[in-house]
Amino acid sequence: SFLSERFSTLVSVTTGGNKLIKLLSKWFIKGSENIENPVVRAAYGTLCGVVGICFNLILFTIKLIAGQLSRSIAITADAFNNLSDAGSSIVTLLGFKIAEQKPDPDHPFGHGRYEYISGLVVSLIILVMGFELLKTSIEKIITQPAPEGSPLVFIILGISILIKCYMAFYNHKYGKKINSTAMKATAFDSLSDSVSTFAVLISLLVYTLFKVNIDAYAGLLVSLFILVTGYKSAKETISPLLGQPPSEELVKKIEHIVMSYEGILGIHDLIVHDYGPGRLVISLHAEVSASGNILELHDVIDNAERQLKEELSCIAVIHMDPIVTDDESAVEAKSKVLDLLHEIDPVISMHDFRMVTGPTHTNLIFDIIVPFKYRMSDSELNAAICKSVSQIPGNYFAVVQIDKSYVM
Repeated sequence: SFLSERFSTLVSVTTGGNKLIKLLSKWFIKGSENIENPVVRAAYGTLCGVVGICFNLILFTIKLIAGQLSRSIAITADAFNNLSDAGSSIVTLLGFKIAEQKPDPDHPFGHGRYEYISGLVVSLIILVMGFELLKTSIEKIITQPAPEGSPLVFIILGISILIKCYMAFYNHKYGKKINSTAMKATAFDSLSDSVSTFAVLISLLVYTLFKVNIDAYAGLLVSLFILVTGYKSAKETISPLLGQPPSEELVKKIEHIVMSYEGILGIHDLIVHDYGPGRLVISLHAEVSASGNILELHDVIDNAERQLKEELSCIAVIHMDPIVTDDESAVEAKSKVLDLLHEIDPVISMHDFRMVTGPTHTNLIFDIIVPFKYRMSDSELNAAICKSVSQIPGNYFAVVQIDKSYVM
């Protein structure tokens, strides 16, 4: 995205600044390298939140001074924007603290989603500030107040931009490291603030050198940028609250762990419930041979569940699905159906295949999985499959259950 591509630029601007968070994490976070530990993860969120509060209070103070010296409404408004950012950091901090609480009878899966809620609150604060700046900019277009620049004011604004760039950098870096939507929202907020202050600096410089007042128009563009940033940030925090598919990386990890066990022939119906970072509930169906030893297979499933829990810090539930592997006619029929499904659309997958032979015809019973918003309706797809299966020699009838994919 537009914002993410520019974080690489911030890295060069803030070279060496990352040492501050690294140093503080070594001082105050025990076992700082073990980010999979919920306690360590919460400690990173707390540390970054406290640093953010301190930086924003410093910025509020120096920008308020610059605003009074330059008589610039934009700089003064920017100062109070930083004061609200301190409030955003407090919200993020509270989100981590509340999310850290242990599960209780009313919330058996913990309080992890409070972190998503705090990220949403920060996003709403960004939107409110965007609307306020939009309103102020329109008023300034009408009144056209003239700002006054001085070397001290330019120095203060320059320092403010560098600090906000650094805040955007470390919030993005550690938000990505610990997978925190709240910290990513704060990073977006910090980046939008740095752009806003840069626009104020440019407009003040243009007026000082050329006596052309573009302050209000710059503020208008910046307000639109902040509104877009707030919208993207809110969208990113709302998605996990509503329920989004797991990442491709997580799906591959789950598949690798489960399929590493001898006796498991395939998996399907994978569902991942996200109750906050580090609080996942995973359920899936594992295919096993119908002719295998049920006790041995049950032990395999237990071991797979245990490994998922240990490596992914999750609750894992695996349903065992027996499939026929030693009936040649059933295996041949399954292969033909798979070929037909591939001809209709390669994206279609099949599981739970059974063959029931009767005196007049043979039922081929199976489930298929298709993506949401598939190009065909369920009834159209079912009719197409039944028609294709009926053309297989042997008087076959298809009994199809159509499911939707819960992974990307």
